[in-house]
Parts: sequence; structure tokens; C-alpha cells
Amino acid sequence: QVQLVESGGGLVQAGGSLRLSCAASGRAFSSYSMGWFRQAPGKEREFVAAISWSGGNTYYKDSVKGRFTISRDNAKNTVYLQMDSLKPEDTAVYYCARKMYPLGVGNVPADFGSWGQGTQVTVSS
Repeated sequence: QVQLVESGGGLVQAGGSLRLSCAASGRAFSSYSMGWFRQAPGKEREFVAAISWSGGNTYYKDSVKGRFTISRDNAKNTVYLQMDSLKPEDTAVYYCARKMYPLGVGNVPADFGSWGQGTQVTVSS
């Protein structure tokens, strides 16, 4: 069973940057696509970004394209989310997740079977 632990959240002013990390335990990290989701108070969990097992393909929510970058280091069993030009509407708890099955890349929560505990990102105006 994989365990995912996020870190790197915090409070930042609008226009600032944060880098989230997600460390995975267990085997076969490099065989699965990974994703980042976020959930703001009173809202449903939403897709932010995903990356294929090799890192060769990445996908983003339209509102974060050009500002966020997802990457992974399979040697370190870690996936990252670099967030630049942050806006107050990016405020949420951010979760990393491992896709349920090795094939393909998902963009909805139901595609992912393992989740971290989340890390809070707060962007002040």
C-alpha cells in the first residue's frame, strides 16, 4: 500500500510562489501517473494537474496553465507542484494522489486510488 505525504504549503501574498512536494512510500511509484487536486472550503475537490509515469506528459486545469508546473523525480519517489503567480482564488487544501491503475492519466478524483493528507495553501490579496 502506498503512502503519500505532502509538504510545502503555507501563506503567501498574491503574485508569490510555492513549491509543493509529495513523497511516496512503497514500490512501483514510477509505474503510475500522479496528480494534484485541491479543495476550497464549501467546494468540491477539483483537478489541478497530472503527470504520466515517465513525466513525458503533463496536464493542467485551464486556470493554472502557464502558472503551475508539475514534475516528478522517480529516483526520489517524489512529485512536485511549482506554483507561481499565485492568486487568492488558488487558496485551498492541496492533495497529491496516485492513479488507481498504471495505464493512462486521469483528471477526476475517481481515477485516483491513493491520497495524501493534504497541505494548506493560502494566498492573501
